[in-house]
Amino acid sequence: MNLNQVTVQVADIPSARVFYETLGLTLIVSSPHYARFLCPGGATFSIHLVSDVRANGTAVYFECQDLDERVAALKTAGLAFDVDPVDQTWLWREAWLRDPDGNRICLYFAGDNRINPPWRLKDEA
Repeated sequence: MNLNQVTVQVADIPSARVFYETLGLTLIVSSPHYARFLCPGGATFSIHLVSDVRANGTAVYFECQDLDERVAALKTAGLAFDVDPVDQTWLWREAWLRDPDGNRICLYFAGDNRINPPWRLKDEA
């Protein structure tokens, strides 16, 4: 099984489209109630129109090899960050922002520590 598609709820498709395109996702499907983007690496991400968005329930993580440079470029493009890039005790470097509907977005770099942290459970043979 491979996770390759995530959908978040938004109240304003045009604003959300601009936000996610600014992040660097490529718009591949667009309608008044839905949009789908292609992420680098081949996964897809979509937004779906709802009347009542419940922000703070889910966080979406996008890994960036060039995290600090990307955050600087996104700030120059007008995006505001809640938390600038910071090294975490779990060996990830993270920056946090919100989309126009308040959905929490983490841009991060973990490298090998995403799958193989020092505390990873040992494979049972």
